[in-house]
Amino acid sequence: MAMDTFPCSSKRPCPSSSQEQNNARVVQGLDHVEQVLHKFLCLDDDDSTSSSPSPSSPCSSISLDLSLEKLLESSASDADRTVLIDRALRMGSMLLDAAKHSSRKRASKHNSLAWPLPPDLTIKVFSMLETQSLCHASATCSLFNKCAKDPLCYANLDLTSRVPKINNSVVSTMIQRAGNALRSLKLGVIPCATPLPGSCQPLVYTNRNSIVEVSNFSWNDKRSRQGRESSILTRSCLSPLSRDGGAPGILLRKLYLYNIERMDNASLGQALSACPSLLDLEIVGLHVELRQTLMSVSANCHSIERLCFESSKTGRDDSLKTQTCLELVDNCPHLTSLSLRGFKLHDYKVRVLVKGFQKLKYVDFSTSYSITGSFLRSLGSCMGGNLLEVLILRDCMHLKEVEVARFLTAILAGDFKFLLRLDISNKEGLASEGDWYHRCFNSSIMPVKQVLEARPDINLVAEYPAEGSYNDSFDTDMNSEISLPSQLSSHNSDRSIFLSTSESSYNSDQGSGNEDGQDASYVIYEESSDEIDFLSL
Repeated sequence: MAMDTFPCSSKRPCPSSSQEQNNARVVQGLDHVEQVLHKFLCLDDDDSTSSSPSPSSPCSSISLDLSLEKLLESSASDADRTVLIDRALRMGSMLLDAAKHSSRKRASKHNSLAWPLPPDLTIKVFSMLETQSLCHASATCSLFNKCAKDPLCYANLDLTSRVPKINNSVVSTMIQRAGNALRSLKLGVIPCATPLPGSCQPLVYTNRNSIVEVSNFSWNDKRSRQGRESSILTRSCLSPLSRDGGAPGILLRKLYLYNIERMDNASLGQALSACPSLLDLEIVGLHVELRQTLMSVSANCHSIERLCFESSKTGRDDSLKTQTCLELVDNCPHLTSLSLRGFKLHDYKVRVLVKGFQKLKYVDFSTSYSITGSFLRSLGSCMGGNLLEVLILRDCMHLKEVEVARFLTAILAGDFKFLLRLDISNKEGLASEGDWYHRCFNSSIMPVKQVLEARPDINLVAEYPAEGSYNDSFDTDMNSEISLPSQLSSHNSDRSIFLSTSESSYNSDQGSGNEDGQDASYVIYEESSDEIDFLSL
């Protein structure tokens, strides 16, 4: 019986031969270096099923060591062996760098595909971040870094800190990145958290705020730091606003400056001249004059709506002139919020400001000197005062009880219909009519209760110390070097308030003052370089 015969089929190629054919086709399209690199990287293909190459695998560490040793032994001289080792180290380093670069490129491509937002929305999100968070995001990956370079991300710069750590270079870099997209700039040192509503906690930062152990300071360390870049902002920190024809500052809307101790009148004036579109200006703790600052605002910032200025030397700045007040009223008619805290302000100058601004809604003269409250008379009948929504006269040392009583009576009579908040608190009590040294604690002539009943919509704050917590009158034979707060508040000796002789005397004019004469005690102290270097520790 003959057996059936079947045609002989071709032999099925093995996987290894198929892979070799694919490698051969790939190698044909490569140059010599690429072919060598391809062969080197494909050494472990025979052991691809294993998680790690065995010692006998061509690309195992032991195998590579043996191969290199054999190659070195075949060299003719020791010099040739040294050259081979150097080349191996160099090639290994170059190969590692190339691999890392390729890995980053692949990761970047993956992030671009995986990130759900398009670049324009990513930039929009980044523009809402705080400046420090934006810098952290830009360091995450190349995609975020590219988006974070857009000027819109730096439109609102917040470069404030609790201790001095931002220098001029950082400010310049950030403003340069923002360009003409810059809309808001906060700069300087804020030593404490935001004060509670209704409080007048000062934000002035001095060298006393810096908690550093002086006994551990070495002058050798100081000398070794000479020439290093300081973390202290200088008077030129705002100069980038004037660069490129003033492009960075021309559209700036908000400028907040805190405790930049080296800032002076000329530098601040130059910065304000580069910000013609400024709407909101806040200055705290700068060694600049009130009069010079208001003159700069009046000359350059005609659209300003909010002005807040807190003195670095409480009660010493008596530089404000009536003419300056008139020019400010004429040139800045859109002002709705005015805060001048810690200055020596006389009632007739304050009256010019409050009555002159037709849109004024918020007024804060906290901790101001020489204000007796007489500027409040007939204020509710004029356009400049009748629109007030907030009036803060907290801790005004010369504020009289009788003037506050008249003001509260005017509220009962129907004036100040828009008033929502009134703060007439004083930690030393209000001044009496005849002698301001005599303090009033629990006044019977102020209709506080009646106002609260007639106007429940008003948040009226009238906090005074308990009567007898300190002496009502002062010993006139007391040494004039002793500061007033230590006489008034002997129960609270830990208060960090330091006043000069002029502060304790208050010029004893209670608002009369000399229009053209500046208080001789108003001195702008130059800071020593030793102190600056010490702060940069």
